[in-house]
Amino acid sequence: NWDPKLQTALSNIEVEHVESVSKLYYIKYPFVLEEGGLIIATTRPETMFGDQALMVNPKDKRYQDLIGKSVYIPTTDYQIPIIADEYVEMEFGTGVVKVTPAHDPNDFEVGLRHNLLMPLCMNSDGTMNELSHKYSGQDRFVCRENLLNDLKDLGLLIKIEDHLNNIGYSERSHVMVEPRLSLQWFVKMDKLALKALKSKTDWVPRRFKKAYINWMTNIQDWCISRQLWWGHRIPAWYKGDEYKIQVESPGIGWVQDEDVLDTWFSSALWPFSTLGWPEETVDFKRFYPNNVMVTGYDIIFFWVARMIFQAQQFTNQDPFETVLIHGLIRAEDGRKMSKSYGNGIDPMDIIEKYGVDSLRYFLTTNSSPGADLRFNYEKVESSWNFINKLWNIVRFITLNIELENIDNENFKALNLSDAWILSRLNQVIREVDYYYEKFEFGEVSAILYNFIWDEFANWYLEIAKVNLKDKKYQANTERILNYVVKQILKLMHPFIPFVTEKLYLEVSREESIVISAWPKAKRVYKQVLTDFNEFSEIITKVRNLRAEYNVAPKKVLQIDLKITNDRIKNKFLSNLEPLKKLLNAELTFNNQAMDSILLVSTYTEIRVLK
Repeated sequence: NWDPKLQTALSNIEVEHVESVSKLYYIKYPFVLEEGGLIIATTRPETMFGDQALMVNPKDKRYQDLIGKSVYIPTTDYQIPIIADEYVEMEFGTGVVKVTPAHDPNDFEVGLRHNLLMPLCMNSDGTMNELSHKYSGQDRFVCRENLLNDLKDLGLLIKIEDHLNNIGYSERSHVMVEPRLSLQWFVKMDKLALKALKSKTDWVPRRFKKAYINWMTNIQDWCISRQLWWGHRIPAWYKGDEYKIQVESPGIGWVQDEDVLDTWFSSALWPFSTLGWPEETVDFKRFYPNNVMVTGYDIIFFWVARMIFQAQQFTNQDPFETVLIHGLIRAEDGRKMSKSYGNGIDPMDIIEKYGVDSLRYFLTTNSSPGADLRFNYEKVESSWNFINKLWNIVRFITLNIELENIDNENFKALNLSDAWILSRLNQVIREVDYYYEKFEFGEVSAILYNFIWDEFANWYLEIAKVNLKDKKYQANTERILNYVVKQILKLMHPFIPFVTEKLYLEVSREESIVISAWPKAKRVYKQVLTDFNEFSEIITKVRNLRAEYNVAPKKVLQIDLKITNDRIKNKFLSNLEPLKKLLNAELTFNNQAMDSILLVSTYTEIRVLK
């Protein structure tokens, strides 16, 4: 695989194959010393100047008597033989193919079997060389057009057909790749692949391991030399007919190979070379192998597979325990972002408007492993709103409590709302740990969003506003507010590191959130969760009643509660002021006023006096 624009060899996976409708040209090669000729079909007529034979299948009775005869390459007086090889498919085209060993990998193998010469008819930049005679110096595609016109004038262009095939393009320069014989360095892959197939690395999602195994099973030798200006020089040295493979110069008179290593060869050394390998450094012992490798599915074969077999070759172990595969970011309509479509998005524009954490939160929480993500401005803005909500929560806490007065996190007698928020926090920590371990960041996000916005902000903070004014509950409420928000910031830190670092320093005496301990789940009081659900259910039903009857939020209601469960009743009495505040009501118990609207919750009859 040769890139005429960059003028370098390419490995197979650096070639992007595009299914295209091209042309199949039927061209007549005149016989030497007799009338007539053989017709071949080709998609690349300009390479005929490198032809070394025409070839037929030895079982093809149409051509058996022609084997050993010769033909002229059209427009030239160069003679080539007619040979036989079972490689030829009798049903394709005319059953006759041209053999161009220097410009086709299959023809190269044929050339080796039949001891054919292997001349190049094309220069490294894609122009024709002196073998093409009057077309010398012309671009390959210009030559094609001129040659076809000349063949037509000579009566040698028999017909042209549409032909569906896969055309290779350079992954870097996007120009059509030219099969071209050149002297390159290769890595022999058979033994390395066998090692790599024994890898114990976990893949998330698991379907990508199947793709990895399939690639390793069918892998070819890897061309690692590149004719580029950048990269690690190939450690080969020459002096006359001698050569040596080593990093340092062998001495005076030795010249290093001018080629460089494929950049993916160098990149594949990353997991261990960055840690001081081949020395047994402290970092190498501590961090190798890595825990998780996060990368896109588009470079599994370019990079991940090569890291695995290089690591096994040089360190005798896998370079990482898990490979987490993510998808690609696409435009809102699902198309690939590209300059040609004009649908690319500059992340700096998003960051300037919404902040880097809003973009990061959107990207990490709206995608699932291995799946592509459609960019969505509304969801980025929604991320910004959520982060702003968290900012305002911390702002409320810092304005209403004195950090210096919070001497410890040993909470004293807990009322219902305190016990509930701590139990819910411990539940959330367990759930977050579970889904973080499974790399299901969308699930983590949903759990934290619900807890922060719907439970901590909408319920506990509203209750805390009342309890902060009550000396009986003030100190405990301050401690719990501070404790819970610190745990929230830690749980959110992987998603929004900059905002959480800023806010954590507002509510903590530690130097940085990065060096703080990850939250640990403690006891969950399930009975408390049930009791608080009853508490919140009463408030929700009364609020719905206000909306249904258009009762102004500021109007104080008269409400009587008949609670059938004594334990819950006692819990409510310990939270009476917050309950009255959130209901905006005067409360009585078991009064059972007749002129009222009856609401029923799980354990309570709620009568709202008319």
